[in-house]
Amino acid sequence: METPAAREAQGAEAPRLPAPPPPPSPAEPPATPRARPRLVFRTQLAHGSPTGKIEGFTNVRELYSKIAEAFGIAPTEILFCTLNSHKVDMQKLLGGQIGLEDFIFAHVRGETKEVEVTKTEDALGLTITDNGAGCAFIKRIKEGSIINRIQAVCVGDSIEAINDHSIVGCRHYEVAKMLRELPKSQPFTLRLVQPKRAFDMIGQRSRSSKCPMEAKVSSGRETLRLRSGRAATVEEVPSEFDEEASQRVDDLLESYMGIRDPELASTMVETSKKTASVQEFARHLDSVLGEFAFPDEFVVEVWAAIGEAREACG
Repeated sequence: METPAAREAQGAEAPRLPAPPPPPSPAEPPATPRARPRLVFRTQLAHGSPTGKIEGFTNVRELYSKIAEAFGIAPTEILFCTLNSHKVDMQKLLGGQIGLEDFIFAHVRGETKEVEVTKTEDALGLTITDNGAGCAFIKRIKEGSIINRIQAVCVGDSIEAINDHSIVGCRHYEVAKMLRELPKSQPFTLRLVQPKRAFDMIGQRSRSSKCPMEAKVSSGRETLRLRSGRAATVEEVPSEFDEEASQRVDDLLESYMGIRDPELASTMVETSKKTASVQEFARHLDSVLGEFAFPDEFVVEVWAAIGEAREACG
């Protein structure tokens, strides 16, 4: 006779052993990250030098440091750079983008000069830009203006001091504001540094009352985009809309503020793409470019100009 314990034992299932692990599959090699292309640029000093090669920079200050290292000079000796031309040609000025095949010419400090100016009109006729590394310089001189009548002042001259007050390290909009606020009928002194020139550039004095479309400096389909405070990136050449809108915004910067800055204009166009109204656009500009303190009427003009560029480009 079966005992209850025996019946319980017969009805109980034997414990299941865990299944053996599957045989190991052949290990897959880890995905190899896409190698970043090595970007090497050729460079010379604009007044004449052997050709150097530079790489590994992510912003304008680092670019100037690399050029200075290649030629054994201090970075502060460099006033500005042009692309594919050794001449003081503001249409070839290095801005926020470098074509991957562009040749960089560095314009360094030459002679220092002082000029006395009497402000007989509200506007001096200067358009100021800067090199992104603490050096503001003259980009345009308006025909028939006060400055136009002073032969010693030339396009490309760096403004080092106003009335013995150093403006080294100031941004272009700060220098333009200082010049606008100078009282009329009182003489003031500008200390200027002209770029060192090669023999074939002596006597050159470029000025224009018109502002032609900035020359396209890229020679390929991609450019190296230099951004303030962020790493450089390789990008496609700007679209027709981006170029048209940036040009219109840059024109407004000149008429309102007396500066030209293609990179600033491009940043404003990019900001507009993230917004749906002029009010939202104004708020975004305040958050990313608040130091400029753009007046409301200027922001409205910029928004309208970008919209016109969009319509023009279909």
